[in-house]
Amino acid sequence: MDKSLKNKQYFKFCSYGFLKNLRFFDAFLLLFFLESGITYTQIGVLYALREIIINISEIPSGIIADTYGRKKSLIVSFSLYILSFLIFYFFNTFYLFILAIIFYGIGDAFRTGTHKGMIMDYLALNKWSHHKANYYGHTRSWSQKGSAISALIAGCLVLYSGSYRTIFLYSVIPYLINFINIYSYPNVLDYSLNTQKERKKKTLIFVFKSFIKSLKQPKVLQIINSSALHSAYLKAIKDYIQPVILQITLIIPFLLSMETKRKSGIVVGVVYFFIYLLTSYASKKSFKISELIKGNVPRLTLILGLTSGLVCGILYHFELWILALIFFTYIYIFENIRKPLLTGEIADHVAPEILTSVISAQSFFGTITTSIIALSIGVLSDYQGLGVAFIIVSSILLLFTIVLNLQKFKNSSKISKL
Repeated sequence: MDKSLKNKQYFKFCSYGFLKNLRFFDAFLLLFFLESGITYTQIGVLYALREIIINISEIPSGIIADTYGRKKSLIVSFSLYILSFLIFYFFNTFYLFILAIIFYGIGDAFRTGTHKGMIMDYLALNKWSHHKANYYGHTRSWSQKGSAISALIAGCLVLYSGSYRTIFLYSVIPYLINFINIYSYPNVLDYSLNTQKERKKKTLIFVFKSFIKSLKQPKVLQIINSSALHSAYLKAIKDYIQPVILQITLIIPFLLSMETKRKSGIVVGVVYFFIYLLTSYASKKSFKISELIKGNVPRLTLILGLTSGLVCGILYHFELWILALIFFTYIYIFENIRKPLLTGEIADHVAPEILTSVISAQSFFGTITTSIIALSIGVLSDYQGLGVAFIIVSSILLLFTIVLNLQKFKNSSKISKL
């Protein structure tokens, strides 16, 4: 990327993503739930509920952010996150976990799309919009680096304390630091319409009408659907990598004498560290990958990602843990190749003043899919096993994607003949 783009604000954007992803519990969340006596079905309920809450709050939160200020929206989001972390730390019942998940879901809704909208506006203000895919790919790579460092720190915390619970308390610290970072953003990024006259026009009704108008564009809907499916798939299944890593932990010879929970801290932390280093690199190089590979990269990576999930399920079922982990990692990599490219495409087809709202709509469609997948995986895992659950869900989504793409190809062929 051009060095002239790497100014003070660039590093603030990178710092935001890095600090946001220092969620030390992420690498151990499913293991924490299992330790608390929660079944896979209940875990599926919690994940599905989180997506339903996001679903309900998604579009209103995006519109509110565009109307009343994006910095305020992010502060509300981070406050709700912290409240959620504290409930998980202090309490240990399924019903209070539901309350924590509700706060987390609302916080996620207020965050989703808001920061991306600020980045795109910043590029537009500086006449750098032609760099958006590359620029966003670089800032997103810092988010993945944050996840990598987070996994290592979390592993050390579990090793030291012998508990998954304490990592929720430590997760509060980077979020408090990010408050300061967000407040330091220039006020011009708080709104997309910068003149006083335009701000008077920017009412909820104005933004909502503009938002509906954009969604009527077939190209915008196509991009949203393509992006939402793979993101929803990964979001629903990503924590199920933890039992896979735990199985690998149990067979490592030089760790046999150590307590399971403590040695899981070492192995889970190290594995996630390397996974996120790979996804950081994938995000950073996504723009170059799209230039090297001719054709529809988002469509190709969608099929490859779902296929990786299917193969992972088969390998898990036959207890080939290390190979299952490798194919699970591919899903992460494909997602981080796709994300910057699709975000750039949305920005190309949407008015800047409602960009946050439309990106939130992308997440809105995604949360519907995530909630269905999460609940299905949970129930199937309790009754058929985790491997079979992956096989069934991945096969259905892969078949749906192939049929949908064949239908699009047939329609385009008919149009070309005319």
